[in-house]
Amino acid sequence: MADWEVWIIIGVLALATAATRSSFWLIGQHITIPKRVQEMLRFAPACALAAIVAPDLIMVNSQPLLDLSNLKLVSGIVATIFYLLRRNMLQTIVFGMAFYTALRLMHVF
Repeated sequence: MADWEVWIIIGVLALATAATRSSFWLIGQHITIPKRVQEMLRFAPACALAAIVAPDLIMVNSQPLLDLSNLKLVSGIVATIFYLLRRNMLQTIVFGMAFYTALRLMHVF
């Protein structure tokens, strides 16, 4: 592939990204989103986060591992319980990372 072709592809992708991201800003007030769709969009960030985090907690060496030897999964479960008790996201992140680090350093499993 020639250099000019690469630059054309980069330019087209940049335009496509700008067009899709700015479309709601440019014509947002002219479109009404149904109430049901607005309610469903509330959960989009949580779903996206779960889709990113869950595979990292479950997969070890490209294989799902669902037992106590999976330190990330154990730490994720403990951090989830901590969040349910405290309801503070920053404390949960710090606690979960500290718990995971402690497990790794102690060689518990």
